Amino acid sequence: KPPSTDLFPKQRTRVASGKKRKPGGQQGHPGTRLEPVGKPSIIETILLDRKILPPGKYEHAGFEKRQVFDIEISFSVTEYQAEILINENKDEFVADFPDGITEPAQYGTGVKSTSVYLSQYQLIPQARVQDVLKTQYGLSLSKGSVNNFNILASNTLQSLGFEDWIRGRLISSPVLHADETGIDINAKRYWIHCLCNESLTLFRADEKRGKEAMDRMGVLPNFKGKLIHDHWKPYFKYLCSHFLCNAHHLRELQRAFEQDNQKWAQTMIELLVKINDTVTQAAGELPDESALEFRMQYRKILRKAQIECPENLQQRAQSKSRNLLERLLEYEEETLMFMEDTEVPFTNNQGERDLRMTKVQQKISGCFRSTRGAKDFCLLRSYLSTCRKNGVHPMEALRILFSGKLPHFMT
Repeated sequence: KPPSTDLFPKQRTRVASGKKRKPGGQQGHPGTRLEPVGKPSIIETILLDRKILPPGKYEHAGFEKRQVFDIEISFSVTEYQAEILINENKDEFVADFPDGITEPAQYGTGVKSTSVYLSQYQLIPQARVQDVLKTQYGLSLSKGSVNNFNILASNTLQSLGFEDWIRGRLISSPVLHADETGIDINAKRYWIHCLCNESLTLFRADEKRGKEAMDRMGVLPNFKGKLIHDHWKPYFKYLCSHFLCNAHHLRELQRAFEQDNQKWAQTMIELLVKINDTVTQAAGELPDESALEFRMQYRKILRKAQIECPENLQQRAQSKSRNLLERLLEYEEETLMFMEDTEVPFTNNQGERDLRMTKVQQKISGCFRSTRGAKDFCLLRSYLSTCRKNGVHPMEALRILFSGKLPHFMT
């Protein structure tokens, strides 16, 4: 899309949840502000100029204190000097350098971690990473070094068995969210597949979108839990429990109401939103009688919908509204299970949120230049997202990785 089309993007219509809230922080929201610290790094004492004071006797009564929080960015160079000893036979003995110290001059863990963090987590292009390190830290890195650090991080993850670890965890998870999105690699269409839950994330780039690519991901063929997705048909080929994203249903129902004038669609929107609010208030699970009552309302709306939106046997392709209606009829259990099973969410938002940053990356860089770059990006984002979900900051996760280890929760 040309940049000119981004000036005034069409606003997505939001479906009202029934709660009217003003913009900004809500009532009762705990506020935060900058508070003085007990032990400042530097203390500057400002003395009164006695010359400007009126005549009289004065005694010291303390200080009025104000603190300024600031950042000092710098880098340091550590020199390791290994002792050399020579015996009477002229044999030379040299002390061992620490692990990883192999060159006369090399970049340390902090430089590598910062470079990969800016490039792969903050999604800053390599030339701008190079500029940040030069202007902020005084480090003259080439773009090749920035790229090599990304490759090194990816290779280290592979050598430490991260992919096998996360595949095993995903396969044994009770619930997974699945989604996929298109990407460009040198002007060729590829796909990034995502499998995730609240504590794990796995991305994989593939030239295929369907089952063949999902099989290569190595999770769904062995997964027997509950899979949340958006009704992409290849997902149904796996022998697990399937549940559908109601956020997609709400958007499609909104389209049916606004563009096809389907009044039943608006009624269904109101019902699904009401059920979700009721489930939330009931801590995720409704009593059997309440769930049955909502099911009866659901079926009643769809019976009326079949009159308003009848099947057209003379057309090979049905309308989008009719297709949506048939899906809601056929997949009632997969649509409404969220009100009876606490593990089944109302939407597939977890999967969509995890994939969102890959779209940001494309918005910034336009495409990937190589298949290797896309695969490294997916592996590193999988690692960083999983660490973030488990309370390990991405910067700290990279420091641990470049020290040749995995975070404690993975070991």
